[in-house]
Amino acid sequence: MSRDIQLKERWEQLVNILSNQFSQGEDLDLDAIIYLIGVQELGKVHQTYAKDEKLNLMHIAICRLLEPYGFYEFEFFDEEGWPHYKVKEELPPLKAGEQSVLMKEAIVNYFIEKELID
Repeated sequence: MSRDIQLKERWEQLVNILSNQFSQGEDLDLDAIIYLIGVQELGKVHQTYAKDEKLNLMHIAICRLLEPYGFYEFEFFDEEGWPHYKVKEELPPLKAGEQSVLMKEAIVNYFIEKELID
């Protein structure tokens, strides 16, 4: 099975699982899944977040997702428990489609690591 087909199948499986759990079956988009990962990484799941905090949660998720690729490195948790990352390597310029594939691959790998999918 080609890598692209496997990624597509795993992505669809993941979207189904998360959508059924968090949105009554309505498919979650990429941004919503990134947001959920940010909440998971922060560890404060039963909390309401302001708009700027939601953006920060998405930033946390992106840093965590791209950490295995060598783009970010975890530094510390601040006094409020928010994780902080430093840039290790700038992301190369990517077209929108390439960026989407990279993020989907990183998300699939994240949930394989978390043993939600295999």
